[in-house]
Amino acid sequence: MARDASELSRRLAQNVEAVCRHYLSSGRRQGRYWLVGDVRNTPGRSMFVRLSGPDFGPGAAGHWTDAASFEHGDLLDVIRESCGFVDFRDVADEARRFLRLPRAEPHNASKPVRAPVTAGSLEAAQRLFAMSQPISGTLVVTYLRNRSITDLRGTASLRFHPRCFHLPEGNGPTETWPAMVAAVTDLEGRITGAHRTWLARDGVGKAPIGTQRKAMGDLLGHAVRFGAVDDVMAVGEGIETILSLRCALPAMPMAAALSANHLAALLLPLTLRRLYIARDADAAGEMAFSALRERAEAAGIEARALSPRMGDFNEDLRAFDLDALRAALHIQLAPQDLCCYTDF
Repeated sequence: MARDASELSRRLAQNVEAVCRHYLSSGRRQGRYWLVGDVRNTPGRSMFVRLSGPDFGPGAAGHWTDAASFEHGDLLDVIRESCGFVDFRDVADEARRFLRLPRAEPHNASKPVRAPVTAGSLEAAQRLFAMSQPISGTLVVTYLRNRSITDLRGTASLRFHPRCFHLPEGNGPTETWPAMVAAVTDLEGRITGAHRTWLARDGVGKAPIGTQRKAMGDLLGHAVRFGAVDDVMAVGEGIETILSLRCALPAMPMAAALSANHLAALLLPLTLRRLYIARDADAAGEMAFSALRERAEAAGIEARALSPRMGDFNEDLRAFDLDALRAALHIQLAPQDLCCYTDF
């Protein structure tokens, strides 16, 4: 595989400007370099690709550096990142297609060739989450802190993608924006979907686009989960709502169902004995609360409401403060949970 990669990289470098014009079409030539925003084809000038030089070694044609992110690589990396590939086999096949070379024979002829991933599918969701990175030090932290969410312990279900594709409604061109990517999982922890929240480029809010949030994969009954459930948990609609509650109740397991309809249909663990339902203060939130409470009580689970003072608990956290949120929750928890899930 290493020899194959080296030969493909060399052949691509012999056609370096054509590669740049195809995969980095947002950039332009300037002297001996191709300038573009980054390896994922964002408009800008911080990344430069050498258009001339030796086949190998320092200064080789096709080598690139991003002065903003300190990323660097060769033209195979350009294909991988601009196309969103994970496996080298996919990168190599795309490089051969561009170079019009024959596809390599599989090492194991009995192994089936993987079908292309369908947009919005379970496999696409799993691949997106795998391609994303932990949130520490990223715009996700900036975004959440700007919403007064500062306690991010136990948030491995959240990741950051710096250039997440966004397809506008209608026939607009595909764009890339930073995104918070959340894993949607079933009761056994298997990823069944992913949820994207596209962020502004400085992270202080959501991206200025029409659809700022979108989910993909198998969502019904599943959720974005924080903490391992034993016999008590809290659930709600939005990720920010649940993260706000976790700032006040960090030890309590929680799950975000992502919408009122999905909250009403959420599957509940068999070990659960008490369920807190964070209801949004609107008609859809009230209907979701009533439907889920009825299902929980039919299963022998005590269901209790957690009601915000404003529209949802993130609005409460931002409008008041953490101490005020804790005080409001204190009177809504069952007495036996006060010692286990609060430090106030």
